Amino acid sequence: MRKVIWAMSVSLDGFMEGPDRELDWHLVDDEPHRHFNEETAAMGAFLDGRVTWQLMAAFWPTADRDPSNEAEAEFAGIWRSKPKYVFSRTLKEAGWGTAIKRDVVPEEIRALKERAEGDLGLGGAELAGSFLRLGLIDEIHTYVHPVVLGGGRAMFQAPGVRADLRLADTRTFGNGVVRLRHLVSN
Repeated sequence: MRKVIWAMSVSLDGFMEGPDRELDWHLVDDEPHRHFNEETAAMGAFLDGRVTWQLMAAFWPTADRDPSNEAEAEFAGIWRSKPKYVFSRTLKEAGWGTAIKRDVVPEEIRALKERAEGDLGLGGAELAGSFLRLGLIDEIHTYVHPVVLGGGRAMFQAPGVRADLRLADTRTFGNGVVRLRHLVSN
């Protein structure tokens, strides 16, 4: 069966975005971007919360129109080619091969894992909190950026939930970003 993998960039002090929702601190040069492309090209589908999906849909559908950044252009094609599910109770419509799901239903996620052609990439802190509460996350890939933000939005949005993790491996990129790959004991 395929896995649900939650990947998130985070500051050293545990924030996924700054105090004003800024993401300008992300260090994504060519090396990590090519890594992201390899990881996402193997995915069977993307599962995103509304905010994450809207950020992705605002940029990636046409990002390859500027071929000056080959890694970004490649990711745009990968993103467009994959099935996408956005979890939202308010979104009325979604384009770019995206189906809207109103709720996280464990049986539906398990069925999707069984029929997917690759692992499922999970995006969005609140949605990941719901998946974590329901025991639906198999791996967490945390990309720790060498910056302290001092405030912002915490990566984990699942108060009261305990998850036992096992470090499977690490990878250090030349720009100082470190990926921690944890397996979740469900």
